[in-house]
Amino acid sequence: MTVAPQDLKPRALVSGASFNRGDRVFNRVITLAAFTALFVLAGITVFLGYQFIPVVQEQGLFFFTGSAWDPAAGRYGIWAMVYGSILLSVIALIVAVPASLLLSIFMVFLAPRRVSAVLTNLVDLMAAIPSIILGLWGFWVFQQVAADWSELLNRYFGWIPLFQNSSGNFTGTPFIAGLVLAVMMIPITTSVTREVMARTPPELINAAESLGCSLYSMLRHVALPFGRGGLIGGVMLGLGRALGETVAVFFVIKLVFDVNLFRILESEGGSVASMIVAKFGEANEQELQVLLAAGFVLFVGTLIVNLIANAIVGRTGRLSS
Repeated sequence: MTVAPQDLKPRALVSGASFNRGDRVFNRVITLAAFTALFVLAGITVFLGYQFIPVVQEQGLFFFTGSAWDPAAGRYGIWAMVYGSILLSVIALIVAVPASLLLSIFMVFLAPRRVSAVLTNLVDLMAAIPSIILGLWGFWVFQQVAADWSELLNRYFGWIPLFQNSSGNFTGTPFIAGLVLAVMMIPITTSVTREVMARTPPELINAAESLGCSLYSMLRHVALPFGRGGLIGGVMLGLGRALGETVAVFFVIKLVFDVNLFRILESEGGSVASMIVAKFGEANEQELQVLLAAGFVLFVGTLIVNLIANAIVGRTGRLSS
């Protein structure tokens, strides 16, 4: 039976119209969601900025450079907590980035397919664990183990200022809090880096193998350069969680308003986020405004990190193309 072309034309037009209508609806829904998120973000920025301005006018430069928290005198400085946030993030990055990269390499290039599938599901499941669960685990289970590690580091490397401890108490330290943050960062960073490495063109891998390249050479010259932008994005995504983490750090570190310069084994420290959650419940009206101003500083810092990450990813993408 022969079908004339004109018999197919109306049905094709109807199907195309329906498909285009669905595309338009989907596009409008996505656009509405994007603008809603933008408006919410702008509202948060305006609200926190409105609280930030009078605090800076009252406290002056001391708000950024001071390390005292004295409600009786009305003096509040957050430099110790800002420094603590940076220190904890650096510790977490030093531990999480190599672990995530090696785990991704194993899952993509070395592990059998079934093992890789199981590990992928486990990593995705770990990324969904709430931070309060990890904070309780860090406080009840991990803290004593990490304290033993800290004691060993102090015993054998105490001549280095980084591993000195004058109190003899190895719990509640930035080292332990940084390790807990690293545990939180590893699933997120691993998920992104694994996905990026899995997208390496097979013909490039096969060409490297045919030239006699080892796994290290193939990773160095093919897989890592190809996914450099995605790898940086995954690391920055994990860093964003480390900078803004509250409950997990609050559980495992002893909050002290003092700049602990490069001594990660001392039982003192903190971060802006953990300070907010620790002080919020008992804050008076002035303290509450100062905490909101500190939240604005953390918000701006996280935004700057994300902008730098986008710039690096964009520049890497242009260079690779």
